[in-house]
Amino acid sequence: MDPRHLELLRRLDELGSVTAVARATFRTPSAISQQLKQATRELGHTLVEPEGRGLKLTSAGRLLATGGKDVASAIARVQADWEDYLGDPSGDVQIAGLPSALAYLVPSALRRLRETSPRITLRTVDVDLAEHEFAGLTSDVDIVIAHSLISERPAGTEGLSVECLATEPIDVAVANAHPLACRDQLRPEDLVDAQWIGVPHGFPFTTILTSIAHVTGRELEVTQRIRDNRLIEAIVASSDQVALLPRFTTPKNAGLTLLPLTGVATTRWVVAVMAPDTAERAAVKRVLDALHRNS
Repeated sequence: MDPRHLELLRRLDELGSVTAVARATFRTPSAISQQLKQATRELGHTLVEPEGRGLKLTSAGRLLATGGKDVASAIARVQADWEDYLGDPSGDVQIAGLPSALAYLVPSALRRLRETSPRITLRTVDVDLAEHEFAGLTSDVDIVIAHSLISERPAGTEGLSVECLATEPIDVAVANAHPLACRDQLRPEDLVDAQWIGVPHGFPFTTILTSIAHVTGRELEVTQRIRDNRLIEAIVASSDQVALLPRFTTPKNAGLTLLPLTGVATTRWVVAVMAPDTAERAAVKRVLDALHRNS
């Protein structure tokens, strides 16, 4: 049994299409198809079958794809043990995630890595996606920093390794001159008549607005849906509109007052999401340790 065939089936199971596997492995779709045919001949069972315009794994293919995950994790564990034996881990670790969490975690983690693991290079990409889309990045980078207000495991991360790095309150942001700015905290009923700046549908903060509407029985007026926190801060600071912003990474001098909200769940989990075999790498473990220690 050729481990390369198991790895191919694993990637097909994770990525969902021959085209995606080809892109992730820097090969052509034709080359992937040829390897699938070779695996079928050598193993003597049908491993994939047509589905629409693409292919899906058969039950035999899914069984071997699961075995491929076990093999990849085992190899990664041996590699990690070998790196520990040799001494200081080294290499590139790629990290991607939402900007607000990266701003909170990465700068201090970089300082720690320079002090303790100078042979590890951390490469960072900022992305802001709907909660269920973060898992898809694990095929392109080593660590994905995602968040959720529902649970410690964001939607779509089944079968992946997830580690909680931090919890962070989400506050209601108002301009310093806003009538609510003098309050110590807010309740959902204080906000039903406000004009909101929200985030796109599917982003975790939307669940708080949904909870406010559910608790009060009132539909909220969301005038705009914006991804970028800096833009949200600027609009809120110069208007009577309100928004939800993370407590730890919202600037203190932005003309805003952050107010805790009671009566609904407002704490987000900030987590590292990884492919199971990637999570075994010694360099990745060292980066996770740096992220944990500075959260």
